[in-house]
Amino acid sequence: KGKGKGPQGKRITLKVAKNSMRVLFNGRRRLELSKMGIAVFPKCLLELADVEEIDLSRNMLKKIPNIIEKFQNLMWLDLHSNQIDELPPEIGTLRNLTYLNLCNNKLTTKGLPEELTLLRNLRTLNLGLNCLESIPTTLGSLKELIELGLFDNSLTIIPKSVKKLPKIERMNVKRNPLPEFAKEEEPIDTIKRIESLYLVEKKDLCNSCLLTCQGERDELHRLEEVTPGSSEKPDFTSLTTPNSTAIDNQEEWRMK
Repeated sequence: KGKGKGPQGKRITLKVAKNSMRVLFNGRRRLELSKMGIAVFPKCLLELADVEEIDLSRNMLKKIPNIIEKFQNLMWLDLHSNQIDELPPEIGTLRNLTYLNLCNNKLTTKGLPEELTLLRNLRTLNLGLNCLESIPTTLGSLKELIELGLFDNSLTIIPKSVKKLPKIERMNVKRNPLPEFAKEEEPIDTIKRIESLYLVEKKDLCNSCLLTCQGERDELHRLEEVTPGSSEKPDFTSLTTPNSTAIDNQEEWRMK
């Protein structure tokens, strides 16, 4: 089953590919090739180029070749968790794509071809966990987008055209250096985090410092006394054990 790993990663034969084919409840055929150590897009998949879905997630792919254009029936393409740094312009020929997951790769802004905006039927596009410093304003032409993942990148601005996408329901832009998140990064609670802790002996403290420390210690003890201890054992004395009731009523339920 092509298990020999070489410098090219695991070799996927046509037999392996055919065995990975699943027919979904909606009738679509999906090639499930996730977590197989694939480093190069398997050319043997061209024999199965009429599939509707391909899952190549969690592999070692660095490039998507231009032969991707042969998969004209593709509606669903999952490439998350690879090492892809750029997409070929030919990705734009897959006009039937409704789902494209590129999360957790190494995509840069330069690695996104303009042709990506030709995928006018896309409903879900996930570009999270990449190396994007900006996203093209032309993504605003993807009018069918419902879900857009842009989290964990280096974005400082989201274009208005993207913010105003007509059908967008979920847009995740968390963990980007966006100005609107600058205030949220400050801790919400008022407890100040201790960065350094210095331990000294009591004899080395002056009287005023000693009194301050003792006062704060007493305050802590007082709080501990107010807070109910978690060590108290729960008391279930008011509950009847199941057997005690069963003994009383056993004549009613026992099979004669």
